[in-house]
Amino acid sequence: MAKIKAFTGDEIAAETMRQINPDVVAAYPITPQTETVQKFSEFVADGLVSTEMIRVESEHSAMSACVGAAAAGARAMTATSANGLALMWEIVYIAASSRLPIVMPLVNRALSAPINIHCDHSDSMGARDAGWLQLYCENCQEIHDNLIQAVKIGEHQAVRLPVMVCFDGFILSHGTEGVNVLDDEQVQEFVGEYQAEHPLLDLERPVTFGPLDLFDYYFEHKRQQVDGMEQAPAVIRSVGKEFEQLSGRAYDTVEDYYLDDAEFMVVALGSTAGTVKAVVDDLRAEGVKAGLLKVRVFRPFPEQEIREWLSRAKAVAVMDRSASFGAAAGPVCLEVRSALYEASNRPPVVNYIYGLGGRDTGIDQIQSVYQDLRNIAGSGTVPPPVKYLGVRE
Repeated sequence: MAKIKAFTGDEIAAETMRQINPDVVAAYPITPQTETVQKFSEFVADGLVSTEMIRVESEHSAMSACVGAAAAGARAMTATSANGLALMWEIVYIAASSRLPIVMPLVNRALSAPINIHCDHSDSMGARDAGWLQLYCENCQEIHDNLIQAVKIGEHQAVRLPVMVCFDGFILSHGTEGVNVLDDEQVQEFVGEYQAEHPLLDLERPVTFGPLDLFDYYFEHKRQQVDGMEQAPAVIRSVGKEFEQLSGRAYDTVEDYYLDDAEFMVVALGSTAGTVKAVVDDLRAEGVKAGLLKVRVFRPFPEQEIREWLSRAKAVAVMDRSASFGAAAGPVCLEVRSALYEASNRPPVVNYIYGLGGRDTGIDQIQSVYQDLRNIAGSGTVPPPVKYLGVRE
């Protein structure tokens, strides 16, 4: 029977990894992810898992070891943040291109320079086209639930792709919340045993990993990766329904919060979605038809759901906790605007870049976003395409 216990985000990530009991974990510590692998290493030392823990000298080596382990037929996991993900960069692509369902908790942190150890999404958004699925967590409960589901999603025969489970550094990683934790037996039964499709160590069916792949086959292999991404949404929904039967908690690619009759909609992901919900509750009490569309799955991007919900709005705000330098807007907003291009009704969309480097984004600021949307809808004026929320002018 599930029990509610107090965990920080890093602690519940490690606890869930213990329950999954992967064959191999290769990792290198980096703030604010350190406590995840530190706690998991204690589980290894205490004999609570059968995992082979590889303490490597860098994140590049961590992902390399995971690629080797997964290619050999093992269920492999790692964890990182920010500059650590950047150091993995080469091997992150190799993991996805080799169709290896590695699961990686990614504790979102700003990329240098200047040096900053606090939260924004520049790390995961920078890797958005690396071929990994990306799930974002609003709270510690979702860290637990998403990590369990990520294993089953990534290993599904129709997908066979690695998965990042992203959660906000310090805000979630070091914040303590009550988590309804599934029993070890429930988790083990849910994830099952990993069955590698083409294990490198199967001597009866020898295979080659990482060969030279020139113009005669490379294009087809990239197309196969696209197929895995295109089939992922159906698998995500199926696994989500199965998880709901187990836990009572429902998951889809997006979460709609008071959107059925909403006129003013905000799009957000990560912990900020919880702040937006609090503002929506207050505005609803005042009679304002406010709503939130929370993006849980950023890769593959839920284009159809985004278009169906947002095309009903009078005005839309998209919250981006990262900047896309040289682009017309932040990465989430670019995807949203692209999704709305085919919609019969295209409401005005304004992008809010916020919270870079861990800058606080509070209730008052979110309220100002909804007030902007009401002003835009009331006046019919075209909003500036990008605003910077909470920055000193």
